[in-house]
Amino acid sequence: MKILLVEDDIDTAQFIIKCLEQNGDSVTHCTDAEQGMLNASIHSFDVIIFDRLLPGMDGLDAVRILRKSNVLTPIIMLTALSETAHRVAGLNVGADDYLVKPFAFSELYARLTALARRQPLLQQSSDLRLKDLTICRTTRKVTRGKTQIELLPKEYQILEYLILNKTQLVTKTMLLENVWGFHFDPKTSLVQTHVSRLRNKIDKPFSCELIKTVRGHGYIISE
Repeated sequence: MKILLVEDDIDTAQFIIKCLEQNGDSVTHCTDAEQGMLNASIHSFDVIIFDRLLPGMDGLDAVRILRKSNVLTPIIMLTALSETAHRVAGLNVGADDYLVKPFAFSELYARLTALARRQPLLQQSSDLRLKDLTICRTTRKVTRGKTQIELLPKEYQILEYLILNKTQLVTKTMLLENVWGFHFDPKTSLVQTHVSRLRNKIDKPFSCELIKTVRGHGYIISE
């Protein structure tokens, strides 16, 4: 794998770099958010490891900027902040996974490889269509009719998953597992908040509602 590591703690960075290189992976290391964002924007990586607490700029802000700049590389955030609210904040800005320090390298590596395996899915050339809604899976361009719709990474992943399972009930648990990679319920409104934002973009401005709530069970997307 080709990995970008944005970590200002030298001991932690050296530990991660040594372990990754022993596995045959290539690592580019940056010690601040600005350099990390620059590298993420101009070079291609399989996965990005982004520390949460960085000098000059919070990692959350950096990840938010990358996602708004359409950098879609999977990102795992590292932090010493262990509360659920902190993990949710990282996921809300567009991170794909979140690992609390201290951690075992074996767990970090398992998460990195899982994120890297998702990449081929993003390269599928076939478009997805439902009524007047179209998703180009190569560019992640979403349109409804003649209107182009800008979605954040998690909003896009939710929409793609719903359409791949169109006319079927998609539960909160299914979204947590397939969009966030969670195998537990964080006991927050994470899913509901993202689905609400998605509906405001692809349903609210149009006459026909595509995403329907099955109260107490989940969601269905259909014509």
